[in-house]
Amino acid sequence: MTRPYAEVIGDPIAQSKSPLIHGFWLGKLGIEADYRACHVRPDDFADYLASRREDPLWRGCNVTMPHKQAVMPLLGRIDPPADSIGAVNTILPLGEGALAGTNTDAAGFLEPLGADLARTHYFRMARILGTGGAARAIIAALAGHGFTLVVAGRDPAKARALLDELAPQGEHHAIDLAHFADPTDFAFDDREGCCDLVVNASSLGMTGQPPLPFDWSHAPPGSIAYDIVTAPRDTAFLQAARERGHRTIDGLAMLIGQAAVAFEKFFGQPAPREHDAELRAILTQ
Repeated sequence: MTRPYAEVIGDPIAQSKSPLIHGFWLGKLGIEADYRACHVRPDDFADYLASRREDPLWRGCNVTMPHKQAVMPLLGRIDPPADSIGAVNTILPLGEGALAGTNTDAAGFLEPLGADLARTHYFRMARILGTGGAARAIIAALAGHGFTLVVAGRDPAKARALLDELAPQGEHHAIDLAHFADPTDFAFDDREGCCDLVVNASSLGMTGQPPLPFDWSHAPPGSIAYDIVTAPRDTAFLQAARERGHRTIDGLAMLIGQAAVAFEKFFGQPAPREHDAELRAILTQ
């Protein structure tokens, strides 16, 4: 290989859409560089980093499961917001073999909410379903924007621990995910002037995974439904939300948003976002 390159690493890695996204942008900009996927098992992680430290063509990598937290002790520097999130999804070379870790998940998650967050609200609440790696970035991001959080997981103690670590300020709540599975007749108060989010931050509802047990009677009127799952793009969670009249945001929004932040770090140019519609069509083929 004689051209600069970046890559995405994980175990497994074949499902990653990152090579399609970055390759699309490289082509649009005419940048002579590559972006590829590399299967790295946990036991091979240190050797992988050692080999890349010595490669002058390597521009960095995106990190997916299960490495986002395991990689941190192997890096020379952890930059914001990865230090507060406690997870790294992007590694960058600093020169002379030094490596830095950062996180673009939070920025990618928040991007489609930009217009909402620019408004002033009387109250902001988010119901976050899931306690995995992606939930860490989402909890930290929303807590930083003044949301009261309800984090639901199959293990409420884990949800509580995440809140205590990532959002120690504020009156946040941890509950069992099963709480949202059955219908409720709860009468919500007037939500005008409020911002309500319901976020699926888990893999539930993904192709090959069990369905997400969420009944939309638990969401206030006017809630925004946000699903980080990308396969299928239009999940049952989002379909049910639309049937109840809720606005929806699909997982490609976060995926493309976080990739754009990483792309500029890798290749030194902003991603050509004017082609997002074309990119989305490619990603959903």
